[in-house]
Amino acid sequence: MPKTQIEDLNTNIYDFKNEDNFEFKIQKGLTKDIVEEISRQKNEPEWVLEIRLKALEMYNKLDMPTWGPDLSELNMDEIATYVKPKSKLNSDWNDVPEEIKNTFDKLGIPQAERQYLAGVGAQYDSEVVYHSIKEELLKQGVIYTDFDSAIKQYPEIIKEYFSKCVPISDHKFIALHYAVFSGGSFVYVPKNVKLEMPLQSYFRLNSPESGQFEHTLIIVDEGASLHFIEGCSAPKYNKVNLHAGCVELFVKENGYLRYSTIENWSKNMMNLNTKKAIIEKNGKVDWVSGSFGSHISMLYPMSILKGDNSQTEFTGISFAGAGQNLDTGFKVVHMGKNTSSVVSSKSISKSGGISTYRSLVSILPNATGSKCSVSCDGLMLDSNSRSDTIPVNNVENDETEFSHEARVGKISEKAIFYLMTHGLTEADAKAMIVRGFANPVSKELPMEYAVEMNRLINLELEGGIG
Repeated sequence: MPKTQIEDLNTNIYDFKNEDNFEFKIQKGLTKDIVEEISRQKNEPEWVLEIRLKALEMYNKLDMPTWGPDLSELNMDEIATYVKPKSKLNSDWNDVPEEIKNTFDKLGIPQAERQYLAGVGAQYDSEVVYHSIKEELLKQGVIYTDFDSAIKQYPEIIKEYFSKCVPISDHKFIALHYAVFSGGSFVYVPKNVKLEMPLQSYFRLNSPESGQFEHTLIIVDEGASLHFIEGCSAPKYNKVNLHAGCVELFVKENGYLRYSTIENWSKNMMNLNTKKAIIEKNGKVDWVSGSFGSHISMLYPMSILKGDNSQTEFTGISFAGAGQNLDTGFKVVHMGKNTSSVVSSKSISKSGGISTYRSLVSILPNATGSKCSVSCDGLMLDSNSRSDTIPVNNVENDETEFSHEARVGKISEKAIFYLMTHGLTEADAKAMIVRGFANPVSKELPMEYAVEMNRLINLELEGGIG
């Protein structure tokens, strides 16, 4: 019988786990007592607890989203929202507990730091266990620390920006985030400071039946530039885990930020993440996103082009296999004049996986001279898979250039046959086509991370064709 379908992967180099060995794990559920206990465990100031309790009240009022994937498997009574590992925050890698250190060694974090990065943060379950930044950046006034430390060390900055880009009322799961957030990163790049090397934060969830709720807040001041890389992974368990992080980005006049993400959550993960940027005059934010893993994802980064001549680009790819429903996309609001957005999204689905591109483009009446180009491509590797495009485009002035292009199709049998006539196996032919399809995303990543993305694609394609 001819082989026609790529089998699902049974093993994964990211799917290793440690014993659930913690210093403290909060009881499952979501109550006022639980939220207050998280704040006590973290020894937070009173104003933070007030935000948490306000968010809990909002969470209980807001409805579950009904327009996307089915979230009925998620039961907050079965999720522990805070897990404190047996480690303090360390600035020396050798001081990290051996078990946790070995985890990040396997993920390549120390090696990447030595070779390529200007600073690194590593979070394990609910707390950041390691953080470092190169001395020369400190001398330039760059701040890069974990978010919990930033609350205590830079309270006035945090108060000014925290929840101002992504408000508590945005949706039910961002309210949940603000009620139980823990860990994450804080970055401030001073005026006209341009970082030549990226910063990276890596998030590893190890504990079963738990959630990760890190908060990332980045401020790129006038004329400054930064490349920030975010990575995340988790081992697979038989019960649901939850990720509901939040990313708030502020890019000032003439500033530039590239935000790159490679996600490889386990396939029992509900990934309900929120990311948003506010971009001032002549500023620019580039998003590069790769989504590999999770049982369900609902992820739609957003750029608000507030200032005149501000710009944003989004380049993303998702790969949905058996049992996966990846509902991803991008949102952009043009507010300033002569603003520009370019969106390029690609999705791959196989073995019954569901990939959905869901977008919002809003060009407001005063945003004259705006330009927006949207392109989304879906590639299905078999007849069992599904790929959908659900765009919402709202153009409110006549002085705008707007284009939207969408293509969905199966992998070309002619292309496979052609490659096989040149000596490739059917499996290698399909893999070459998929890697070529993903190339526009991988070429936007630094070399080490492009290699990681290609490795993840290879893992998804591994096995026989049949």
